[in-house]
Amino acid sequence: MSIARFWRRANQIQRNHLAIAVLPDAATAFQIYRLLQIQGVSPEHLALVGQGFCSPESVGLPDPMQIALRKAYRTAIAGGTLASTISFATLLVLHLGTGVALTGTLLLGIPAVGIMGGFAGAVLGALAGFLGEGNVVGLYRHHLRQGRYLLMVEGPERVVHLSRDLLRQYTTLRTH
Repeated sequence: MSIARFWRRANQIQRNHLAIAVLPDAATAFQIYRLLQIQGVSPEHLALVGQGFCSPESVGLPDPMQIALRKAYRTAIAGGTLASTISFATLLVLHLGTGVALTGTLLLGIPAVGIMGGFAGAVLGALAGFLGEGNVVGLYRHHLRQGRYLLMVEGPERVVHLSRDLLRQYTTLRTH
């Protein structure tokens, strides 16, 4: 593939924008949903989340615990691998540089350090998951548990900007 062709394909990729409005009841949510459609926003860019409409999972709003576990798993693997590699390299440098004998006890230190690195990675990943992305998702799920509704607009920048002005008149709006 030529560079010019690759560059054209890379420039054709459009980033989607997202706006989420928290609405107090189903009637208001549906009324604003219809109003956005009348203003020209296609239904493929809209999602109404709440009781009687789409579920949070169907629109990509996972449980905060799933996010934290996924991040914990990834960072545990990375932390364990990194810690094991560093401890192995350190022992190898010590052996080659100073002539320290590689005893069984020293060699058992490699997996021990790897396990500690994996545990530290899991803890940091879980915290990052809960305090980062999981915190935002948890807030939206809290609104849903309280009986509120989410109106989500996702699409090209012009679609989201068109929707944003209308949504600001009626709701608390969050954009991402």
